[in-house]
Amino acid sequence: MDLRHGIYWKDSAESVDFSPAGPIEHLRDVITVDYSNDYRPSVSPYLHSSTKRIFDIVIATLLLIAASPLLLMIALAIKATSEGPVIFRQKRHSSEKTTFEILKFRSMHVDCGADPLVPQAVKGDGRVTAIGRLIRRTSMDELPQLINVIRGEMSLIGPRPHAIAHDEKYMREIPTYVHRFLARAGITGLAQVSGARGATPKLSDMQRRVQYDLEYIRTASLALDCKILLLTAITELTGRTNAF
Repeated sequence: MDLRHGIYWKDSAESVDFSPAGPIEHLRDVITVDYSNDYRPSVSPYLHSSTKRIFDIVIATLLLIAASPLLLMIALAIKATSEGPVIFRQKRHSSEKTTFEILKFRSMHVDCGADPLVPQAVKGDGRVTAIGRLIRRTSMDELPQLINVIRGEMSLIGPRPHAIAHDEKYMREIPTYVHRFLARAGITGLAQVSGARGATPKLSDMQRRVQYDLEYIRTASLALDCKILLLTAITELTGRTNAF
């Protein structure tokens, strides 16, 4: 199914300054997505361009090389402090709902993430290991996804991929959720730098995340990708995340 055909945009979104000093919170007041069943977002041509793919490969490769010593230290720490594999693998959906195996440093005790209906991690979650708490808080558990990016399964910037069981649940509850698959899944995205990150205990939390994802799909550009990447780095370095 080609989700890119026959689409249009129907909302009141405006242009927003996404610079670190800009009013990114303003976007929360601006976006008003029509959740009717016939809603279709427009898609930025940049999303499926060679420019975005080259950007992904170059930046992901440089980051992977630069982070190699850190990756080794994390792997050794995980192996030394808990039983089980260093890398956690789980099926996720990406562009056009293609299935791929996402890579993460294992942050939970073995088998805690094996159940496809496993609940989202919450603050103080007993399933998370001691090392897992540290790497989740700093998002270092996501670093192996640079390999997913180089393989072409993910992008640096795009809608965050959820567990497939969660995808199925939210596709039933949010009519526009399926349009997230118009873009390749990302390590970070507009939603994550806009505060729509972390657990989504209420349906409105996920609806808000979907709004940001669809706004990114509509307005994606190389400049926006660079800004989101910069904002992600600033957010992680200052500790202003909802990760746990």
